[in-house]
Amino acid sequence: MLDILAAAASAEAPPAWIQWLPIIGMILIFWFLIIRPQMKRQKEHQQKIAGLKKGDQVITAGGLVGKVAKVDDTYAEIDLAQGVRVKAVKSTIGDIIPPGGSPAND
Repeated sequence: MLDILAAAASAEAPPAWIQWLPIIGMILIFWFLIIRPQMKRQKEHQQKIAGLKKGDQVITAGGLVGKVAKVDDTYAEIDLAQGVRVKAVKSTIGDIIPPGGSPAND
């Protein structure tokens, strides 16, 4: 009787690699739904920042809107208002606003 139970138990054991399939599946899901799109957005942001030039209107990560007055390798000087110029790290610039439109107060 014990021989029959032992033979049945060993015959029903799945291969070891099958136990890893759910973990591998979860890793693939995380890669395609979270990691890959984030890497794509980060690459697009870096390309935008690399193309930053004087006169571009930008939004900083802190929500300040201004016009770029000067750009170097790591910093950008931004005019926020007349006589108000701040120096910001280029990577903290959130977006470049396309030209066009009119000011709200005009």
